[in-house]
Amino acid sequence: GLELDRINVASRGVGIAQAALDESVRYAQLRKTFGKPIAQHQAIQLKLADMATRTEAARLLTQRAAEMYDRGVRCDMEAGMAKLFATEAALENATEAMRVHGGYGYSTDAPVERLYRDAPLLVIGEGTNELQRIIIARQLVQRNPA
Repeated sequence: GLELDRINVASRGVGIAQAALDESVRYAQLRKTFGKPIAQHQAIQLKLADMATRTEAARLLTQRAAEMYDRGVRCDMEAGMAKLFATEAALENATEAMRVHGGYGYSTDAPVERLYRDAPLLVIGEGTNELQRIIIARQLVQRNPA
């Protein structure tokens, strides 16, 4: 049951990471400084690129764990990896989204404000990310005997 629960939490992490990215891309095209959209500033472009890369990697790890689970293959390590990476991606993307949005991001009118509050909960649920690291390491050793 824990494998499925961790895949579920990873999926929620992917959702938050994607929502933070989507909101940041949209806002960066609308918000202007120095006469141009902030999406044209390299500092913002770097943030958006990292957010997109994290989101896609989290999605692929989660998809792999879910496919293994659906096939009935043991996937506690893969589910742990997906949960660990996707929830960290959600947390990082939510934080970066707040930076892209600046002061407006702290307003309850901004969707990223809620993402920023929700993301830390995923890091704790269904086994903390520290626990996931222990599970991953133990499975690595067990699956690869010397």
